Amino acid sequence: MYVVWSLAIATAIGLVLVGYWYFQLWIQAYSTGTGIRFLDLVFMSLRQVNPRAIVECKIMVSQSGMPAIETRLLEAQYLAGGDIRRVTLAVIAADRAGIPLDWDTAAAIDLAGRDILEAVKTSVDPKVIVCPDPKDARSDVLFGIARDGIQLKVCVLVTVRTNLAQLVGGATESTIIARVGQSVISAIGTCEHYHEALRDPMLITRKVLSEKLDANTAFAIVSIDIAEIEVGQNIGARLQIDQADADYRVAMAFAEQRRAMAIARHQEMRAKCSQSQVRVVLAEAAIPKSMAEAFRAGGVQSDQKRPKPQKVRSPFPHLKHLAALA
Repeated sequence: MYVVWSLAIATAIGLVLVGYWYFQLWIQAYSTGTGIRFLDLVFMSLRQVNPRAIVECKIMVSQSGMPAIETRLLEAQYLAGGDIRRVTLAVIAADRAGIPLDWDTAAAIDLAGRDILEAVKTSVDPKVIVCPDPKDARSDVLFGIARDGIQLKVCVLVTVRTNLAQLVGGATESTIIARVGQSVISAIGTCEHYHEALRDPMLITRKVLSEKLDANTAFAIVSIDIAEIEVGQNIGARLQIDQADADYRVAMAFAEQRRAMAIARHQEMRAKCSQSQVRVVLAEAAIPKSMAEAFRAGGVQSDQKRPKPQKVRSPFPHLKHLAALA
């Protein structure tokens, strides 16, 4: 019997405490004109919804003077995993700033994983993006080369405002940084001489702004400013030196090829000369044999056996005197 009475007393005390907690929330909601009933608070707990979070959001909307947001919309956003407090603050901030933003759009942006409150703040107070991204360890400046081959190092500040209409599905800051960097390098490349960009950096910003780089992004570019620009290396001269070195190596390779061919041709001619000398020696060696065979065949006679030539007597000896006078 004692146990039963103890359980009854404990249950009664629990019901009183729970009722007091719900009653306190209901009094808070009723006093601010949110229109939430007592049973609605109880049913919220049964639906795994935090009644206090719903009441606080309804109170913020009511006190800001905005049209009331339906309780079922708040509960649906809470059950979907959204941050109803930040969404409510974003809607209120947009209404105060005169930015058109309804609850459905803000809830969709929040469920898409974007920080809707930060987006509204950026839309009111533009944000400055450094290009290139300082978090990128590869380089802290952009490298562009003018047509005369001189390298310029540039750091750009891009002021952007959130475009709430394209926040869902729009490209992020990384796309803005990549597009601006590409356009800056292209603008430097159109300069005939590097001192044109040094004399008037607005040449770069005007070209970049004219290309509508914020298309299909979650931001609208307000301005682009050159924060730093300085002269780098003479890339053109270095490339010419490298090209000359490459041409020299190619010429040396061709010269070495021709030298090797000449040496091979020289050795070939020496071999042919040796072959000719061998043929001469063989021919000289064959001369005695040929002479011996000629003697044996009688084709050649010695001087002793050869008859001496006889003088032919002129038939007109008296004409010698006339020939001498002539």
